[in-house]
Amino acid sequence: MSTNKLYKVLIAHTDVPPEGIEILKETCEVLQVTSEPPQNRAEILEKIKGVHAAIWGGRDILNAETLDAAGPQLKAVSTMSSGINNVDVPELKKRGIPLGSTPAMLTVAVADLTVGLLIAAARRFQEGRRKIDSDNWDKDHLDWMLGQDIRDSTVGFYGFGGIGQAVAKRLSGFDIDRVLYTTRNRVSEEIERKFKASKVDFDTLLAESDFLVIASPLNKDTQGLFNASAFNKMKKTAVLVNVGRGKIVNQDDLYEALKSKRIFAAGLDVMDPEPLPSKDKLLALDNVVVTPHVGYATRRTRIDAATLASQNVLRGLAGEPMPSPAY
Repeated sequence: MSTNKLYKVLIAHTDVPPEGIEILKETCEVLQVTSEPPQNRAEILEKIKGVHAAIWGGRDILNAETLDAAGPQLKAVSTMSSGINNVDVPELKKRGIPLGSTPAMLTVAVADLTVGLLIAAARRFQEGRRKIDSDNWDKDHLDWMLGQDIRDSTVGFYGFGGIGQAVAKRLSGFDIDRVLYTTRNRVSEEIERKFKASKVDFDTLLAESDFLVIASPLNKDTQGLFNASAFNKMKKTAVLVNVGRGKIVNQDDLYEALKSKRIFAAGLDVMDPEPLPSKDKLLALDNVVVTPHVGYATRRTRIDAATLASQNVLRGLAGEPMPSPAY
């Protein structure tokens, strides 16, 4: 280790933006993996030996094996994401290691994409492109390719945290009528007034939403919640958008609801499984727009997330509270 560097930090991913980890280099020796998953597991286990902190990325799991390989001097870990599914949280807590994450850095990019999916699904972008590709552009009928209006609509949110509220903020410019939301806890009255939002039960959310945005985490209560029973309670003109987690939706039931026109359309940035196979039956439908989990895939967002993750580990190394703790 360089004599003027107090700590070693491992960047456990190949493509973390260098701008985001510059602040680490002032006081830390920075190590970075060079191989891609899943082959990089062996490299991670080797390079993590003796490090004091790690910025964790990718799908590889930070578990007891990894922590044992690092050694007892490991003092801080941060992800570069909102989720911490790739970290064995109980194991870190047991060892007293603080964990950071970066959800606030992802909010803007995910909200922007959510609005894009909502518009693309409502206005039939996928189907329209296929009409062009198959030389089926209809110039003779006024009722061809009619979509759903956002203006004066009721927009429902399953999950109304930072991302949900950022989406509502953007949609206010489209002159929507009102916002409904279903969450465990009510948001503040100030937020409700700002977005003309009302907390409702799940059945009311399903029945009254013209657009329904899923922006909640995956847990035992949310897994498979959007199933045939839920879709049967929705408007036939409803558009579903999922930017939460794929497993919140029963994808077979969604396929049937879309194929049978039980609901109008769907826009998905998350699905089950990921990656979604190119021959998946869902992709054969005209009324679904799918993006490959790229909600926070903008350069600025990546740099901001890396910077915050770096700040998390630096504060953790100093024994101070992280600016964005995961717990």
